[in-house]
Amino acid sequence: MYLISVEGGDGSGKGEAVRILSNLANRMAFPNVHVTHEPRRHSELGKLALKAVSRGDHTPLEEAGLFAADRVDHSHTWIRPRLLRGDLVISDRNIHSSLVYQGVVGDLGLEQVAKMNAAAMIPDLVIWVDCDPAKAMKRISSGTLRMAGEKHEYFETTEIQTKIRAGFRGILSGEIETPAPFSKSIVMGPVLNESGLDELEKQLSNVLSSFFNKRLDPLNVNRDEVDRHLLTSLTSGVQTQKRLPGAPSQHISLLEDWLDGKSPAQWMEIAENEWNHERAKKADVPHRPIAHSSWAVLGTLSLTDTTDVPSLHKQLGPVRSVTKRHTQRLVKWLEQERWIHRQQSHVPFAEAQMFKLRKSRLGYGRLCLAMWPLRTLLASWRRANPNASWSRAMEDIIQDTGKKKVTNSTKKQVSFVFERLKLISSGHAECPVPKSVEELIMWWATEPPK
Repeated sequence: MYLISVEGGDGSGKGEAVRILSNLANRMAFPNVHVTHEPRRHSELGKLALKAVSRGDHTPLEEAGLFAADRVDHSHTWIRPRLLRGDLVISDRNIHSSLVYQGVVGDLGLEQVAKMNAAAMIPDLVIWVDCDPAKAMKRISSGTLRMAGEKHEYFETTEIQTKIRAGFRGILSGEIETPAPFSKSIVMGPVLNESGLDELEKQLSNVLSSFFNKRLDPLNVNRDEVDRHLLTSLTSGVQTQKRLPGAPSQHISLLEDWLDGKSPAQWMEIAENEWNHERAKKADVPHRPIAHSSWAVLGTLSLTDTTDVPSLHKQLGPVRSVTKRHTQRLVKWLEQERWIHRQQSHVPFAEAQMFKLRKSRLGYGRLCLAMWPLRTLLASWRRANPNASWSRAMEDIIQDTGKKKVTNSTKKQVSFVFERLKLISSGHAECPVPKSVEELIMWWATEPPK
């Protein structure tokens, strides 16, 4: 879902930083973590760009054009499809390198370079790795960065590396304004790579934690579209099954009355009544079932068969992400409270223990997924109306009245709910999916006909 670029001068340690970041990110709730680089060494466009900087016989404008062509192609054929799947992409260099090398060092100008790259993906996070130019040149000349006998690129001199470092410092510190749309990137650093690998890893871990704790919307893809893609992957395993080889596929519980004859509002009441606030507080889990982590875990479990904590943590994805430690703690409490059950085993509760959501809780779990885009609004409504019936909630939140106009943001979230219901059905047998605000309000508050 996010594109992270690692920037800095040659010999600063970007490659090492990318390797460390990849290892750190693999512990997080991304389906996959991909590492790439620019320019690409295995594409025809990337080869042309590399050839240009190796020889130094092209103008800055020609260089910038080659880099931009490779970047735009890379963005739309390789990076964006992975972002849509909820994956994390870490790139060794991206647009900010072009801004420095061609825009600053090549005197082409930042605006010109930005215009040439306007169709490329925007890095969500730019991690600035810095190093003294003299140390960088030692790394370059030592052979650690190139094969013996390879020609030195024309910019690999201490003088030019000093200018490059100043360019990165000016742009990434904010001293020099970055042109739109690349001004949207979050820049973190400098991460100084002048000590050991342990120190570098510590700094990079802090950077990642700080960025992901912000829960920012991705710049290149829609958050809900990403999550729906992941839900589609989860539902593919439970939508259909075959009883006998060659027999036709038939629908199972996912599309067959998962609301179990109750209205969504009734499920909200049931969850509140059966969620013991005091025991939850003592166990250091959410006090209410409508919390982000509760909905994330229960919703994901409603689309899985038996699973363990590591698998569940990955299945949460970046939109519904919860820390692995909290996931484990919440799963343990849910098992104790009989929301989930474990397979029979003589092994005490552990990460590898298999478990699944109880059938009696399936309705609430699926509802968590369906209503995810409106979760924060529902939680706010409950705080403002602690004793009101949940049957009122949807009407209060999404319907225009004489005193209140529904915001465009809320309308957008409602449209996402419609798309999610198309994936997991209305929850009532032979009942169509709501397609309007009025139908959604009725679906929310009304039991299905007997």
